[in-house]
Amino acid sequence: MTCDAPAPAGAPAEPEWRAHGPKRRSTRALRVRTSAALVAATVLAVLLVPPLVQLDQQAVDLAAKLRPPSWSHPFGTDDVGRDLLLRCVYGLRVSLLVGVAAALTATVVGTAVGAAAGALGGWADRALMRVVDTFSSVPHLLLGIFIVAMFRPGVWPVVISVALTHWLSTARIVRAEVLSLRSRPYIDAAVSGGASRWRVAVRHLLPAVLPQAALAAVLMVPHAMWHESALSFLGLGLPTHTASLGTLIQGARGSLLAGQWWPTLFPGLFLIVPTLAIAGLAGAWRERINPRHRSELML
Repeated sequence: MTCDAPAPAGAPAEPEWRAHGPKRRSTRALRVRTSAALVAATVLAVLLVPPLVQLDQQAVDLAAKLRPPSWSHPFGTDDVGRDLLLRCVYGLRVSLLVGVAAALTATVVGTAVGAAAGALGGWADRALMRVVDTFSSVPHLLLGIFIVAMFRPGVWPVVISVALTHWLSTARIVRAEVLSLRSRPYIDAAVSGGASRWRVAVRHLLPAVLPQAALAAVLMVPHAMWHESALSFLGLGLPTHTASLGTLIQGARGSLLAGQWWPTLFPGLFLIVPTLAIAGLAGAWRERINPRHRSELML
């Protein structure tokens, strides 16, 4: 029978954070699995439910208005008698479409501007970053309202609005990464070998920054969904009869004041839970591609 010998009196105690390492890893793994399951459920819902169950956006059934959750209507009904569960799924589809499309568009614009600024340097870098600073000085929501006001109500004006107000952080991230890569020995070797700036940017710099740009795009999806919901809540961008999470919450304000909680609670959950799940997966991805950040979190 053996037992661990006590540590010498003068020996330094083992750091407390090391004892919690396995527990932290198991908690992180559970968070990743939960986030992945929620994202998968969200994707399946928005892909499978609309083709299987058609929704009339302008249907009215006043005899069934504001019914509480039941077996026939698990999420209850809204103020004109429409099934709230089905409208939440349709609203999530619209919000997710806007978030993904806006995030991809903003990532393409931000990556192009950031890569050009970092690769060209000099006056081009200063000019492009002054443009970024100019856009950053205007509040996102105010600029988004101004852009949406120039178009007819619809989904794509909201996508354009969100995309044109969310490319700035990606441009800064990509520029900083390109400036860091420019000092690497293999970049100096390529330039010394006669490679042009365009070839160096396309063959060496751009592939190296794509993982960071893709991570920025994933992190931008929840932000874009909230931005779209804010615009829809204000009555901008999407028609009021179109089911989106923002319009559902906006239309349920009167019901909440009257004591009916379900028209506000369930659209809010459909907005909060998927965005937290996407952010959880993006955080795990960031820890994987940035081991230094992960080690700092473990401390």
